[in-house]
Order: sequence, then structure tokens, then C-alpha cells
Amino acid sequence: MTKHRIYSMSVASVYSHYIAKAEKKGRTKDEVDEIIRWLTGYSQEEFDELLKNKTDFETFFAVAPQMNPARVLITGTICGVKIQEIEEPLMREIRYLDKLIDELAKGKSMEKILRQS
Repeated sequence: MTKHRIYSMSVASVYSHYIAKAEKKGRTKDEVDEIIRWLTGYSQEEFDELLKNKTDFETFFAVAPQMNPARVLITGTICGVKIQEIEEPLMREIRYLDKLIDELAKGKSMEKILRQS
């Protein structure tokens, strides 16, 4: 089975779209960064370095310091597919991130996006 092409895309190439989507709805780059740090455990400096180096999604998630265990609470549909039904682990991680950015753009509070009670 061939890998999905998003696995080899750089996070930086998609990151600008995440920011544009958020800013179009009155949210900020800092909120996008906070979501990414929450999900992956990267520091801001580590994340900035990965963007600068044009790290691909496969590597980005493979070397993440600590994937947040609360990410399993992220449910719903993205691109017409229920996240909890995605079997490929890497694709599920990418879709978790997509869903969090969607929630940000839809105006959810950061507390709810970051699954804090």
C-alpha cells in the first residue's frame, strides 16, 4: 500500500493555511501554535525549527515529544470521515490537528478545544 501524499508534505506548507483559516475567523496565530503545542508536546522553539526545516508530517508526528493523551477525546467528522473510525494512526493524528483548527475557526473557546474541564 502506498503512503498518502500528505505524509510527505511539509507541515510548514499546511501551517500557513491553518493560520489563514483561523485569522479569517478572528482567531490568532498564537492560538494555532498553542493548539499544536498542546497536541504534540513541542516547545515553541522546537516547533519553529521544524517549520524552518520543512519537516514532513510523518516525521513531525513520529518525533513529537509527547502526544497529548487527551487527544482521544477529539471526536467528530473531518472530511466526511469520523475521526474515531480512522484506522491509520498517522492519518488519525493529522485529522486530530485538522479538527482542532476547525474548532478554533468555528469560535470554540480554547478551554474546550484543549479538552480542559
